[in-house]
Formats: sequence, C-alpha cells, structure tokens
Amino acid sequence: MKIRLLTLLFTLGVLFGAGQVMGAETTVDIVSPADGKVIRIDVASGEYIYSGDHIATLKKEDGTLIVLKAGIAGKIATLSVESYQKVKENEVIATMEPSVIVADVPVTGASHELPSISELFGNLFKTTGVYGIIDGQINKDWTVGIGRVLMIGVGLLLLYLGIAKGFEPLLLIPIGFGAVLSNIPLAGIAEPGGILYYIYEIGIMTGVFPLLIFMGVGALTDFGPMIANPKTILLGGAAQLGIFTTLLGALFLSDFVPGINFSLRDAASIGIIGGADGPTAIFLSSQLSPRLLGSIAIAAYSYMALVPIIQPPIMKWLTTSEERKIKMVQLRHVSRVEKIILPLLVLGICATLLPSAAPLIGMFMLGNLAKECGVIDRMADTIKNALMYTVTIFLGLGVGSKLSADKFLNVETLGILMLGMIAFGIGTAGGVLMAKLMNKLSKTPINPLIGAAGVSAVPMAARVVNKVGLEANPQNHLLMHAMGANVSGVIGSAVAAGVLLALL
Repeated sequence: MKIRLLTLLFTLGVLFGAGQVMGAETTVDIVSPADGKVIRIDVASGEYIYSGDHIATLKKEDGTLIVLKAGIAGKIATLSVESYQKVKENEVIATMEPSVIVADVPVTGASHELPSISELFGNLFKTTGVYGIIDGQINKDWTVGIGRVLMIGVGLLLLYLGIAKGFEPLLLIPIGFGAVLSNIPLAGIAEPGGILYYIYEIGIMTGVFPLLIFMGVGALTDFGPMIANPKTILLGGAAQLGIFTTLLGALFLSDFVPGINFSLRDAASIGIIGGADGPTAIFLSSQLSPRLLGSIAIAAYSYMALVPIIQPPIMKWLTTSEERKIKMVQLRHVSRVEKIILPLLVLGICATLLPSAAPLIGMFMLGNLAKECGVIDRMADTIKNALMYTVTIFLGLGVGSKLSADKFLNVETLGILMLGMIAFGIGTAGGVLMAKLMNKLSKTPINPLIGAAGVSAVPMAARVVNKVGLEANPQNHLLMHAMGANVSGVIGSAVAAGVLLALL
C-alpha cells in the first residue's frame, strides 16, 4: 500500500513539474521560411490553435505558395504581420505560447449600441464586390484587385469559346465558370471552406477524377482502327516527342529567365502537356508537382480545345498538296475477340514492363473492356455517360478554381502557357514527320496528315485530320485511319507519364 502511495505521489510530482516547466517555457517564434508576401492570415492574437492548424500562407516572388501550419498546440501571443505585407526569410511573423492543454471557452458577444445609418451603409458597402476589388488594389495586391477583373474576363472568354465557337464545351464551360466563381471578391469559394476548394482537394489533388475520366474515355474508344493498322502505334509514339523536348525547354527557362525556377519534376509535369491529354497531365502533376497543377491543367485543356486552330497550319506547313490528297486503303474488319483480348494484353504488358503507368492504363482498359465484352452494357453505358459527365463537371470546376488571380498571375504561369504551346506544336509536328517517313518506306500509301492525330486529343485531333484531308480531296476520308493514331496517342501519353513517374 505504501509503495502504491509513493508511486502515485511521484507520478503527480512529475506531472506537476512538467506543467510548471511548460508554463515557464519561453514563447516559440514563428518565422518566415523564405522571402515573400503574406497573402492570408488564419489566426489572431490571443487565439488558441491546435497541431495542424493553418497559421498563414506566404507567396514567393515566383508564385510558389507556402502554408505555415502549427506543429504543437498553444496560444498566439503576438502577431507581427498583416495580410499582403512583405516579409524576409527568418523574419518573426508571430510568437506562440505552447500549451499541454487547450481549453475552448465560448465567447459571449458584448452588446453594442445600434450604429448610425451612415455606418450601416458603410458596412454594407464593405461587403460588396466593388469594395473588395478597390480595397485589394489599394491596400493589398494587384492580383486581388484589378487582377480579379482580368481573370473574370478570362473565364468569360472560355465560356464564349465553349458556347459560341463550340471548342470542347464539356470542358471549357465548367472551367470558365469555375474561373469566374473563384475570382468573385470576398466570396472565398476557392478558399478553404469553399466548395471549389474541396472539389479540387478531394478529386484533383488525389488523382481520382483523372482516373475516372480515363475509364470513361476507354468506354468511348474503339481500338478497331489501331488493331487493323498496327503501324499507327508508331505515330502515337512519335507525337510524344513534344513531351521530352518541352521538359528540356522548361529547364532552359529556369536557367535564363528571372522569376522562373522549375525543378526537374516541375519540368516533367509541364512537358506532359505535349501529349494533349488533360487527365494524364493532371494525374502526373498531382504526383510530381502539385504546386503547378492548376496552371498545367489549364494549359493542357486550353490547347486541347484549340486543336482546330493550332494543328491545321502545322499540318499544311509540313506536307505538300500531293501528300494531303493521298487516299488510304480501307481497313480490314476487326473481330470482337480481338477487341476483347487487346485491353487485357496491353494491361499485361504494362504490368510487366511499366507498373507506374498501371493506374492510367488500367482504368483506360477497364472502360474499354466494359464496352467490348458485351455482357455489361448498362454498366458500360453508365461509365461513358452518367459517370463521365458527372466527373467532367467537377473536374472542370476544380481546374477553374486554380484560375484565381492570386494563384495564376505570375511569371511561371506565363512560362507554362508558352511551353505548353511549344509542346503541342512539336508533338503535332513529330507525328506528321513520322507519317511522312512511313509513307516513303511503306508499300501501301499513308497520308502524312494522320500523324497529327498521334496526340491524345480524342477524338478532336482525328476530326481535324479528316477535315483537312477532305479540303485537299473531297473523296479522302481519313477519320478511321486517324483514330488509330489517336488511340495510340492516348496509350503513348500514359506510357510517357509512367516513364517519368518511374524515373523521378
């Protein structure tokens, strides 16, 4: 009994001593990890916080966002900075008193006298979007002032291209609307607590939405043209040239352009834009370079939507009039058994040689197998219609949320947009040049135009090839031949992403 009593007294003494030490412990300095600007403060002086709570968000000059989180619980003793104040590396921005126990006590609001009519109207004006833009421009940063107006204009432009011009409306309309929503002053729709924030974090940052989209694309894809003409696989591979060329270009920009600092992983994520495959670009960026994901997704989907504008000049520049008139022989019939075996064969090769590409290839082949097996038609119909359209809406809104001015308007984003255009152009040119070479070496004629469909923009690129071919020869129907190269391009971009994941 005495031993138990002594043990209890000793334990209480240790706990009491620890509490005394913790209570006597000096405050902890919260310092800035780099030069930048404080764009968001999530705590107030005298407020208790817990481990993992956000303290502040900093923005470096190159656009990189740094989120400071609490490692321990405690009370904010002092707060030395305000929103949109510039700070230097290792500068103290706040101090915190660590606590073993944090007690939350409800605060009762004190009664106040009714403000005057002028004060009420003044407070009402401060809740308007007009005040938010004016206050942001004068007291904060231009990206939350006139920058918001500019990005709302960009969102409206995307809506115009989707609605009036018909450029990938399923993508551009939700992306454009998301851009408008995310730039509404004071609304905070794309900030923590807003619906677009959670759509982005849950569906895009995790990589779930891109994989579901890939499954839907698989259910919409016919591998028949590729099986009937296996040579088109080479075109899908050649069109990925833009990915690796742009990777080197991103590293070059980092060395010579002030304000741009792309790592090798960043460069790989930017290069994948050359594959013209939005889901693949999002998936790879979420794994290698999450900080650039929004800009990369916007570039990838924007150039996919602009395929009818970007590709024809490149195709005509690299081919002669005689080459564009070449008629190709009709493709052979492909049996159902061949179409069922192919997705299983491709998945087997992927699992054996490149497991890092299995998420993309696996979901793509699952969707295609559901379509071709013929025994789960209702499931296949759900995958390619209801499920895919639902995910597309949320994917577009999530991507659009990254068009908020404070995240998008920086030098790195402009570099990504420029590199994305170069990547897309080189990918198109690589496919066309490979098709020209194949036409020289092949016994059967090959129209070089179908090489442009080697990029992954399914089926837009194939339709553009068919349109340019018909302009040269009204009897020249290249759609099915181009689809073979187009489907090969989807697989090629997924393989390229898998290679980059494996290497980096």
